[in-house]
Amino acid sequence: MATEPGSSARVRSAPRRVAVAVAGALVVAAGLAVHAFAPDGFASDAAGDALYAALIYLLGVFILPRAASWIVAAAAFGWCAAVELFQLTGLPEVWGAAFTPLMLVFGTVFAPQDLLLYAAGVAGAWAIEALVRR
Repeated sequence: MATEPGSSARVRSAPRRVAVAVAGALVVAAGLAVHAFAPDGFASDAAGDALYAALIYLLGVFILPRAASWIVAAAAFGWCAAVELFQLTGLPEVWGAAFTPLMLVFGTVFAPQDLLLYAAGVAGAWAIEALVRR
């Protein structure tokens, strides 16, 4: 019985996608818990930013499971940085005032330290995913 070219790669990527989806759900749950229960302050903001970046990395792995992980990590950080810079326009704050869940996606106010937290979140997710993949 002949197999389709690349079909074994699709089979190998299926378990990875399942694992990444589970990890993504856990990251979302952790982020929502931080948002709902942690007192407002630097620690909760930092945790939220790092978890957001980790989720973006996991989404990248889910969408492109066979892509080189460093490319996914770079793209995830690029997305997070672009969203942070977009906050300089003021639009995310206006959108968030109109529809609160958008604040969780786009934030509201530019904060340069968030770029470091995004880098940490992506790097952490990348490192954990690399360890699990071995």
